[in-house]
Amino acid sequence: MALRSTAVLTMTCLLGLGLGLNGCAVNPATGGANLVLMTENKEKEIGKEEHEKVLASSSVYRDEALQAYVERVGNDVARASHRPDLDYTFTIIDSPEINAFALPGGYVYVNRGLLTFMNSEAELAAVLAHEIGHITARHAVQRQARGGLAKTAATIGGVVTAVATGSGYVGSQISDITSIWAQTGLSGFGREQELEADSLGAEYIVNAGYDPSAMIEVITVLKNQEDFNRKVAGTGGGYHGLFATHPRNDKRLQQAIDDVARLSGGEVTRSDDAEFRAHLEGLVVGQSNQSQRTDERNRYYQNLLGYTLVFPPEWTVEETTTTATGQLAGRGQLHIEAQRLQDNLDPRLFIRDRLGIDSLQRSEPLEQFRLVGHTGVATSAETGMDERIAVIYLGRRAFIFRGSSLDAGSADQVDAELLAAIRSFRAIQRGEGAGVEAKIRFVQASEYFDFSVVAQQSRLSSYPEETLRLLNNYYPNGSPAPGEWVKLVE
Repeated sequence: MALRSTAVLTMTCLLGLGLGLNGCAVNPATGGANLVLMTENKEKEIGKEEHEKVLASSSVYRDEALQAYVERVGNDVARASHRPDLDYTFTIIDSPEINAFALPGGYVYVNRGLLTFMNSEAELAAVLAHEIGHITARHAVQRQARGGLAKTAATIGGVVTAVATGSGYVGSQISDITSIWAQTGLSGFGREQELEADSLGAEYIVNAGYDPSAMIEVITVLKNQEDFNRKVAGTGGGYHGLFATHPRNDKRLQQAIDDVARLSGGEVTRSDDAEFRAHLEGLVVGQSNQSQRTDERNRYYQNLLGYTLVFPPEWTVEETTTTATGQLAGRGQLHIEAQRLQDNLDPRLFIRDRLGIDSLQRSEPLEQFRLVGHTGVATSAETGMDERIAVIYLGRRAFIFRGSSLDAGSADQVDAELLAAIRSFRAIQRGEGAGVEAKIRFVQASEYFDFSVVAQQSRLSSYPEETLRLLNNYYPNGSPAPGEWVKLVE
């Protein structure tokens, strides 16, 4: 089907060119014909503009040595790509989410959370090479030509569910990023283009002197994250959300394996990871003090019940031991209360059976920070106005949200603010707000190394053994050989 589509597109482009129409170009990475609606100079111009939007709406991780190291690895890979003359920019986003994305024109972003799960310089190179592959193949530009960006714009406010980051911090809204192009990159480009980026990335890291099996290792790490997230939260999804089965059976991984076999004739000249370990030593796992300071906004902490969320700007909060109500006069309000869970009831059924709400409009599940819930809009019997309803399970409690607009003229905008606040709800992490950060430390495993033992002394607050295994790519089982370098979190 993919070959047929390519052939049809090529014929369409050739016919269009014959008739004097614009819009077709040769893909610089694949050599095939692509439908595009902009020149390379325009692509660079858009990338620069969108980069400024990303910087304005995201926190950049402040570690000059690590930043310089990522830039060095990224530029080495970029020089081995199909578009080495682009001026590439590499940025570390201070987010515990496991994700990376790219913008047109040479802009690559990798989240701090993804770096913590890399175990070699070759794996870091593979992540950057995958994103560079999106750039060299002009995937974002192709999507724009087909109207894909408009579709992304229509769905802003959705959630990219990430996976375990070692502190229970999972998933986040991407609606805070104001760049539609960045939102598209975070959401992924579809299976065919993601496979193409894997294939191109494998080629680039071979050209740069890295072991091509690193691409397989990265995909396995990400698949393990997805498996663990599904086990904990009952939902899949992760880095571009394209895995469907175990790695042995996943076509995406098999494609990468085939590419590695085809390219394995390249000479591996970069295998010393001492510099990699030196730069990742001390990297923050989970929530960082940097992001807390720069992204505090209007965050509320309920320490007794162990949760936190971000209320809309300028809203004030009144609280009791079991409830909290955020509000802004003449604007809106959001009331939160907790009930103990008596049975394992689906959140949607909880709203129906426990809250007595049958006619829920705009109904949708909530999957965030390893938590599950449900939300929708119902008409209040008391006021006759729409009310935002949600329930989220945290531990053995169900947290119930009821929000409403106090201004009929801005009801839709207020509802969007209420939904954003609900989606920011999560557990308070160990040390959060107290200036204490969990950080990576490398040690060499002894003959008696045991993940279950070291997990007991770890700073990880939830699923410490599983998370240490994920960090070191030993999930769900296995142990490092004596002398092997492993990451602890202290």
